[in-house]
Amino acid sequence: MVLNDYEFDPKYSKSVAYFSMEFAIHQALKIYSGGLGFLAGSHMRSAYDLRQNILGVGILWSYGYYDQTRSEDRSLRAEFIRKHYYFLEDLGVQATVNIHSQDVHIKALYLPPDVFSSAPLILLTTDIPENDFLARTITHKLYDANEETRISQEIVLGIGGVKVLEALKQKIDIYHMNEGHALPLVYELYSKYRDMEIVKSKVVFTTHTPEDAGNEQHNIYLLHKFGFFNGLDLETVRSITMVSDDTFNLTVGALRSSKITNAVSKFHGEVANRMWQDCEGRSEIIYITNAQNRRYWTDKGMLSALDEHEDYALVGRKKHLKRLLFNVVADQTGKVLDPDVLTIVWARRFAEYKRPGLLKYDFQRFKKLLESTERPIQVIWAGKPYPFDTNAVNAFNELIHISHSFKNMAVLVGYELDLSAILKKGSDVWLNTPRVSREASGTSGMTASMNGSIHFSTEDGWHPEFAKHGVNSFTIHTLDHSKPTEVQDYEDNKNMMDILENEIIPMYYDKPEQWTQMMKTAMRDVIPAFDSGRMVHEYYTKMYGC
Repeated sequence: MVLNDYEFDPKYSKSVAYFSMEFAIHQALKIYSGGLGFLAGSHMRSAYDLRQNILGVGILWSYGYYDQTRSEDRSLRAEFIRKHYYFLEDLGVQATVNIHSQDVHIKALYLPPDVFSSAPLILLTTDIPENDFLARTITHKLYDANEETRISQEIVLGIGGVKVLEALKQKIDIYHMNEGHALPLVYELYSKYRDMEIVKSKVVFTTHTPEDAGNEQHNIYLLHKFGFFNGLDLETVRSITMVSDDTFNLTVGALRSSKITNAVSKFHGEVANRMWQDCEGRSEIIYITNAQNRRYWTDKGMLSALDEHEDYALVGRKKHLKRLLFNVVADQTGKVLDPDVLTIVWARRFAEYKRPGLLKYDFQRFKKLLESTERPIQVIWAGKPYPFDTNAVNAFNELIHISHSFKNMAVLVGYELDLSAILKKGSDVWLNTPRVSREASGTSGMTASMNGSIHFSTEDGWHPEFAKHGVNSFTIHTLDHSKPTEVQDYEDNKNMMDILENEIIPMYYDKPEQWTQMMKTAMRDVIPAFDSGRMVHEYYTKMYGC
């Protein structure tokens, strides 16, 4: 059975299966949580644009990640609502995996390329009548809080994904693991070839984060009991994975099971090589900087005005896009913002190291900025904290509480693909505040820059490869990112506020022509280096061996 519904470009003929826990393909398909999914979505779009021989393999989450709404007091509420998708096709095949000594049945559904202009995508589900209730819950929620469910999800993705591809008679040359979640596929391949060198020749790995949450680890006996290693005895597992203690790190397992690994920015490549320098038997770690799909993310009116060198049209279009964003703000918060006022947006996954509250660190200085009438600003926050991360949820709710006192500060809910696009197109400044070395790539600023929103960031992730301070972006210079976090937060806040007060606000209000040139330079500089067409081509040439 042939799934691929378009002809391939011969230079991308090597067949690739791209395994990811989440894909942000379209607003209507809610199987993603944040940056990992946004990246996978752009990968699938650009693979489609370039006619690459690639097939996505993911999971159909019955309840998605979660629906972000508000409680009666306007604080965050996480709701889990069952989703139904009538645009997916039943492939008519099933596979069986063994989880905790029980057979679990997997059904495969298909997203054809022409539905959302993406590479073909196979989605796996255990939420079918053939399974008991417990087995059905495995694919209910993305990143389930229960450890045993998470392990089961990884078995379904890795082992189940390979078995479904075989049932569909797909000949796969390269298995690409986007993060370590799909690692069990390695042990399914090992059961077929019984030679790790052969397995490694067919597997590549992308590591996305220095954070512990992205470098998952479990007790090796628990993994073995659940079938993570596909029935291999522990002696064999320890031999082929080189793990002698009782803690099994999925990233380490992936590093040792692939022919090559990539970090997702130049700086992240340096960080990852330092992190894993003592990891015996690991594959080489190169870097391929993440990117986003210009076709999907860029406003056509902004692009047209840029191409036609019509500055008045560019400024006019930006104001129109700001009004569209402000309609959402008014609908959600009852606040009517002004399109002539400098608008700063902080929007991404709420995580401690990303410091969503850095702007208000010196609260009196922040308050003074918000209350200024001579050169006013407007600030909007949005993003999804992990619903079971109490600290992240509290940080989100604290911002909501503060926003009640200011008519020009808003916190939005429902941060998914559509709202993300509206925010990027409607903002003047896209603020990015991770602690340096903690953000692997941070791609949201790329799509903001594509829409003339100026990236204002610490020197982390992709930003150092792009930034020309005062020309296409603004940079919060970090003096020493090895200092204690309290010291970093104090210094970064001071440097950020100095730039905001002394450079950004004066330029926006006093030198509008210079601001417009900066918007244009940002839009030009972000392409082609940070368009995912460049990225997916590099995967073929540097990772897949086309």
